[in-house]
Amino acid sequence: MIQAEGVAEVTDETFDAEVLGAGLPVLVEFTADWCGPCRRLAPVLSAVAGEQAGRLKVVQIDVDHNPEITGRYAVLSMPTLMVFRSGEPVKSMVGARPKRRLLQELEEVLPAAV
Repeated sequence: MIQAEGVAEVTDETFDAEVLGAGLPVLVEFTADWCGPCRRLAPVLSAVAGEQAGRLKVVQIDVDHNPEITGRYAVLSMPTLMVFRSGEPVKSMVGARPKRRLLQELEEVLPAAV
């Protein structure tokens, strides 16, 4: 899996604690080693993780190694980006996108900047 800098990896075993139990909204990228668009998204996710620290937690999960969570949320396409807030999925986006567009799409689910 292409690990984006500043983006933690979660697994079937750690997902519930790291994502559903998080105090902040969490952006989860469902990714895979063979996914070209996922590789293009890695620097975008790193930038978003850095810029939105304190407002948003960003994590990745490898679909090939974590079938339980992938199946739980019926993820079929890579990359799928899902935002979780208070343990519930509140937004889902499929496909790579530029940072500006991703930030625009996230605004509606993130707490207001202080």
